[in-house]
Amino acid sequence: MVSVKDQIVLITGASSGIGKACAQLFAQAGAKIILVARRQQLLEELGEQLSKDFSCQLHLISLDICDRTGVQSAIDNLPEPWSAVDILINNAGLSRGLDKLHEGSIQDWEEMIDTNIKGLLYMTRALVPGMVTRSKGHVINIGSIAGHQTYPRGNVYCATKAAVRAISEGLKQDLLAEPVRVTSVDPGMVETDFSKVRFHGDTERAQKVYQGLTPLTPEDVADVVLFCATRPLHVNISELLMIPTDQASATLFNRQN
Repeated sequence: MVSVKDQIVLITGASSGIGKACAQLFAQAGAKIILVARRQQLLEELGEQLSKDFSCQLHLISLDICDRTGVQSAIDNLPEPWSAVDILINNAGLSRGLDKLHEGSIQDWEEMIDTNIKGLLYMTRALVPGMVTRSKGHVINIGSIAGHQTYPRGNVYCATKAAVRAISEGLKQDLLAEPVRVTSVDPGMVETDFSKVRFHGDTERAQKVYQGLTPLTPEDVADVVLFCATRPLHVNISELLMIPTDQASATLFNRQN
């Protein structure tokens, strides 16, 4: 087991859900945390909480990862104590809409593609060269069961998560001669703001997604992410698909009511 104590961990989408849970767990384990998210107030609230609970070292960046020049500038201008990022957790992502492809919103498509694919690529491109130079690093991408199985009306979201899976595989192949690890953690149903975002703020519709079963929690996913990050350095967990016991596939669920 490798300790993450004093390692610099950059987490995108850190202000809520899986990203927030990862920040809490890695902070508890003694890591130095760079929190990246769009919502400044939530970032500051999380930072205060982590400082109070774990007395950890923190650096906050309010940033939209869809902004290519903004991403590169943020990484280029990291203060010296924070510039050598050891672990990148590409967590930021979202789903918009649940429509048939021929009826879908192009704006929704672009938001998913810009965040789930391009934002992940921008952050990876900005940070991996430093990992290669230092001969040390780990990229952990948060994928989805949707990258393994397409489901009705999931078309573009599933395509973006299939892209994350392909990018993870391709990056690992490109880094074969380098001591930099690449992992894709692919959850099934997790109870976060995911469905609320997908349904454009329709809380009632979002809550129905999780009724009658026990979904994964963000903490469940964060626990697996930390597990992957703490394996011995000769061990690379390339891909890990995790689902609730009440889920068998992207579309099969055991609902009690």
